[in-house]
Amino acid sequence: MKRLIVFRILVFVFISFLLFSQIAFAAEKLTKIADSVYSYVDIKNSTPQKSYGANAGIIIGKDGIVVIDTLISAKEARRFIRDIRAISKKPIKYVINTHYHLDHTFGNSEFAKLGAVIISHINDSNNLKAQGETALKNAKNYGLSKEDMKGTKIAYPALSFNDRMEIALGDQRIDLIYTGHSHTDGSITVYLPDKKILFSGDILFTGYHPFIGDGSIGEWVKALDHIMTMNVEKIIPGHGPLSNKKDIQDMKDYLIAFDKKAKELAAKSNDAEYIASEIKKSLPSRPEGAGLILWNIQMKYLKK
Repeated sequence: MKRLIVFRILVFVFISFLLFSQIAFAAEKLTKIADSVYSYVDIKNSTPQKSYGANAGIIIGKDGIVVIDTLISAKEARRFIRDIRAISKKPIKYVINTHYHLDHTFGNSEFAKLGAVIISHINDSNNLKAQGETALKNAKNYGLSKEDMKGTKIAYPALSFNDRMEIALGDQRIDLIYTGHSHTDGSITVYLPDKKILFSGDILFTGYHPFIGDGSIGEWVKALDHIMTMNVEKIIPGHGPLSNKKDIQDMKDYLIAFDKKAKELAAKSNDAEYIASEIKKSLPSRPEGAGLILWNIQMKYLKK
C-alpha cells in the first residue's frame, strides 16, 4: 500500500512538472491575438536573456509579414524567426521598431539578413545610431554576457518618419502613429484599425514597473490619453500580458503618482535607495521590474 501511495505521488509530481513546463514554454511562444496577428505576451521571469520580458509580434498580410520589434540579441531574434516560420512561410517584408531600446531592436540584424526593411520614428533612428554601438559594447552593464550577445550587430532603420506612416500589406492596413515624447522621444504605436488592435510598445507596461529614464512624464500622459480616445479593444504592451484601456488608465495613474512622489522625496534627500524604497511602498504592486525604480530615480530625479 505504501509503495502504491509513493508511486501515485511520483506520478502526480511528474505530471505536474510536465504541465508546468508546457505552460511556461507556451508563455514564450507566439500567442494568437486575432486572425493573422500574433505576439509574445506575458513573459515571466523577465531576465536580460529573455529580453527583459519584452513583447514582439507579427502581422501577416496577403503579401507578406510585418514584424513589430526584434528582441535583445541575434540569438533571441533567431528564436523569434523560428516561431514565425512555424506559423507562416511568407516573406518578412518590414520590421517596425516601436522605439530604440536594446530589448526591442538588437535583433534587427537577423531580420535585415532576410531582406526586411526596418522602420522607426526619425528621433529613435537617430538615438539608435548615437547609442546603439556603445550599448552593445557595454552589454555586461545590462546583465548580458558575450555568449548572450554572440553574433549580435546593430542594424539601423532604413526608413523613418515624423508623425504618421501607413503600410499597406495586401489586405492589411497598418498605421504607425507618433504622439510625442513619451517613453522615448521617438516611441510609436502600431495600429490595426480594422481589427481594433494596438501594439503600444513601451508606452504601456502592464504588470511591470516601467523604465522612465528617457521619458517625458507630461507628454507620456498625453500619449496615454490619446490611446484612450482610439477605437481599440486589444492592446499588446511593450512588456506584460494582453491589455485593454483599463491598463492604459492604470499606467497613467502610475506615472503621475511616481513623478509626484519622486519629486517630493528628491527635494529632501539624495539617497536613491531610500527614495526608491519609499516609492515602492506607495505604488500598486507590480510583479516584474522592481529594480527599475532605483534606475529611474538615479537617472531622472537626482542631481548629477
